[in-house]
This record gives sequence, C-alpha cells and structure tokens, in this order.
Amino acid sequence: MLLNNGLLGVEALLFINMQKIVVLCVLINVFVFQAGFAAEIDSVTPRKLKLDNSRTIINTIFNQRIQEGIQKANAKQDDFGKIEKDEFCNEEVLYTELRKAIFQSFTASWGLKGYDLDKQLRRLLARQSYSLSLNDSIYRDIGYLEGFSLNIKELSDVVNVNDHLIGLDKIGHFFAEGWQYFELTQYEDYTLEQALKWGKEQESGKFGYTTTGIFSFSDLVANLNGWRFWNKILLKEKDPLKGGIANFFNRPYITCETQIIASLKHKKRVKAWEYNTQFELSDYVDGTWDEGNNCNSYDDPIIEEKVTSRIKNVNSDFTCPDRAEDCLTSQDKYGDYAKYVLHPSCLTVTKE
Repeated sequence: MLLNNGLLGVEALLFINMQKIVVLCVLINVFVFQAGFAAEIDSVTPRKLKLDNSRTIINTIFNQRIQEGIQKANAKQDDFGKIEKDEFCNEEVLYTELRKAIFQSFTASWGLKGYDLDKQLRRLLARQSYSLSLNDSIYRDIGYLEGFSLNIKELSDVVNVNDHLIGLDKIGHFFAEGWQYFELTQYEDYTLEQALKWGKEQESGKFGYTTTGIFSFSDLVANLNGWRFWNKILLKEKDPLKGGIANFFNRPYITCETQIIASLKHKKRVKAWEYNTQFELSDYVDGTWDEGNNCNSYDDPIIEEKVTSRIKNVNSDFTCPDRAEDCLTSQDKYGDYAKYVLHPSCLTVTKE
C-alpha cells in the first residue's frame, strides 16, 4: 500500500507538472505570438510636430522591393527551352516572390509579417519619423491586464505622408493584412464586404481589443487599401473605390509581356513579368489613416477614461476627429464600405 501510495503520489506530481508545462506553453503562445500581431501609436502627443514628408522614400523602398519580387519570380522560369507556352508568368509564384521581397523574408506566409515590416521601416525612416516610448504616451496608464501586448513591446513610430500623421504600423497592415483580405477574396470566395467584416472581427480580437485593449479603425482603413494594392498587381477586378472612367484608365502594376530577344533565341514565344506601373503611396493614404481623425475605440470605459485623461494633459484643445474635412472626404471615398472602416464619430461628420 505504501508503494502504491508512493506511485500515486509520483503520478500526481507528474500530472501537476504537465499541467504547468501546458499552461506555460499557452502563455508563451499568447504573449509571444499573439502579442506580435498588434502595435499601437500615439497620434496626439506629436500632433504639432513638423515632420518631413516620407512619401518619396517609402515609394522608393517598395518600388525596389516589388522589382526584386518580379525578378525572382521570372528567375523561377529561366530555363525557357523546357517551358511550355502556357507555363510562363505563373501567378502563384509571382505573388509568393512579391510577398517575400516586400517583407524581406525567406517565407511568404509564416511569421509576423506586418509587425516585422513595421520594425524595418522604423530603422529605414529613423530620420523622418517620430519615436515615443509607452511611458511618455497617452497609453501610459493602461496596465498589463488591460493591454498586455501594449506593455510588452514599444509603440510604433509616426511619419508624415502628404500632411497626414500616420503610424508605420499602418504600412505593415497595408501589405500584410491587405494580403489576407485579398487571399480571402481570391482563393476562398469571400466578397470584399465579407473580408471587411472578417477584418473587423480580427480587430475586435487578436489585432486589437484582446491584445492591446484598443480598436483601431485606421488599421481597417489600411487593410482595405492593402486589398486594393494586391488587387492592382494584376488588376483582375475593378477597383471598387474608383468610378467607371477611372477604372477604364487604371492599369495593373505588373503585366505578362513577350520577351522579343528570348523568343527569337528559343524560336518560340517567351513571356515574362514586367513592372508596368510604379507604386505610389498617395493612391492609398488619406486622412483616416491618421488615428487623430479616425478615432480609436477602447475595450472598456476604464481604459477610455485613462487615455482621455492623458490626452487632455497633452493637448487640452484636442478633439477627435481633429480634421473633420478628412472624414468627409473619406465618407465619399469609401462609400458603402465606410461603415466598416470609419469610427462612428468620423462616419457621422456632416458639412457645416
């Protein structure tokens, strides 16, 4: 009996230890992996700063990366003699190589692509951006239990793009979550409206409320515009934010073109991807990428009160939206989709 009791005691101890290991693994998953999904910015504290326009340098970075992705996609089919004519310009390879190039990653899907890109841009745009620590921000009073992701990593930086104060995390959302929206509509038969609903659910979960306690409508604006970017790669669908005439003149970023010299050399029609239209950030960014106009929502009134109190200390005259005209412009721009990407206070702004 003593032996049996001893064995039972050992088994119980092992069981308890296994439970601890499981709990630890869950916590690691939550704090390391989920926390990486969400970054926040303070768009109030630096409101009156004069920052250089970062549009040109951001355009340069991503035009170079898109070109790199095209070159690598074409390199996958460099043995033209063995390729049949219907095998040129593989779209799946193109999308894969573009994502790897844009995110500067060895993989197209694994990892925290948007957050990694955000961190890259903080380094590349250090001279043009404004960096602020959490302890000096309007979120300094949010505790670990209220927003654990917010407390275990730094805030993202803000930059000026065409006189709009936006977080570099929005560029990460644009390319990474924009791709997720595009993937849903391209491969899983979602409509764009369904993808927008899905995105809003994610912001209510691991991208927002669950990890930081903050729901960012500006993230959703960046996501939608990211879908527009990925759609414009080959432009298989009309841009839903453009009218008939604008869509008629719209051109894809990349086209599959005949390579004359290679065709003559191999005595058959050889085609490859070519960069047809340069990426221009101004085609996407507007005043509602700015959280000072497209306001945040908060997980509970206590968090909102803490943030509101800090905002009053930083800038007693600040009210959101800061520039109501940007909300009016975006109401027109997003039309039927506005209800998915604009905060109610921005959505209900009217002309005076």
